[in-house]
Amino acid sequence: MSVESKLEELGVKLPSPPKPLGAYVPTVRVGNLVFVSGMKASLEGEMKFTGKVGSDLTIEEGYEAAKICALNCLSALKASLGSLDKIERIIQVFGFVNSAEGFNKQPKVVNGASELLLKLFGENGQHARIAVGANELPEDSPVEIAMIVKLKD
Repeated sequence: MSVESKLEELGVKLPSPPKPLGAYVPTVRVGNLVFVSGMKASLEGEMKFTGKVGSDLTIEEGYEAAKICALNCLSALKASLGSLDKIERIIQVFGFVNSAEGFNKQPKVVNGASELLLKLFGENGQHARIAVGANELPEDSPVEIAMIVKLKD
């Protein structure tokens, strides 16, 4: 089953790829690896969540924001590759959580991205991960997700 069929089965629509906020590109391919720039919690140019997890937002809202960030990463990959089925494996996910003072549940928030990737890619969605707190993120996004993927030969 294709990745896009799995998205459809989950009732999830892939958003349009977000536009970069600065002087960078959404993806860079080096050999069979693709590095995806950090993506925020916006859909079609509109922020769906803003603020700090642990004060403005709950862990559950942060989890949903992380899912949106992962979908934006996948959207950027599809725009670059033409098809998500060219992805062999998710290698690493970098999760940054806009955290209230004293908030230390970043792994629970970034699980929103990780668990979506596991549903879509199965065992090939298992990845190394970083989940850290940040005191501010671009446009007050509660989460920013970046990733590295390996392409099929």
